[in-house]
Amino acid sequence: MSAMAHRNLHLRQFTAANVTRNGFTLLELLVVIVIAGITLGAVSLNAFHSDRQVIQNDAQRIALLLQLTREEAILRNRPTAFEADANSYRFLVREENGWQPLAQDAMLRQRDFNRSPMQLSMNPAPTETAAPNTLRITFGREPVDKPFALTLANGDNSVVIRADGIGHFSVE
Repeated sequence: MSAMAHRNLHLRQFTAANVTRNGFTLLELLVVIVIAGITLGAVSLNAFHSDRQVIQNDAQRIALLLQLTREEAILRNRPTAFEADANSYRFLVREENGWQPLAQDAMLRQRDFNRSPMQLSMNPAPTETAAPNTLRITFGREPVDKPFALTLANGDNSVVIRADGIGHFSVE
């Protein structure tokens, strides 16, 4: 055999041995696929919020907006209100011709609940009457109001927004 042929044969054997040693076995590939599947499963569980978390997020937003509405009533020196039905909520200001929505205000615009229909209840019951199947909480010009608890419920999940009467709102 010539030296060149011997060298080519040796090179082919070396290359074939390296490919076998450097490749992945079926077991290694399966382990990688299982790990990737577990990771994707954990990420997808965290990406989709539970109904309770969605209602909690709505309640947090409403609590902050209630605080803002209360401050608006004091600053504008006229009553403002939070009004909600089963599907949405909005904020109103008392004008000479009645309650008008705060549509021009980006923060206090009308919004839909993320989960509807939402059951709303308030303790103590609101004193101001609103449209049927609508709850209205009115804030006056005074810095002190009556404390209340607003409950948002959807199915088996419920969240309570508590107002202490002096401008603090907490979500439970």
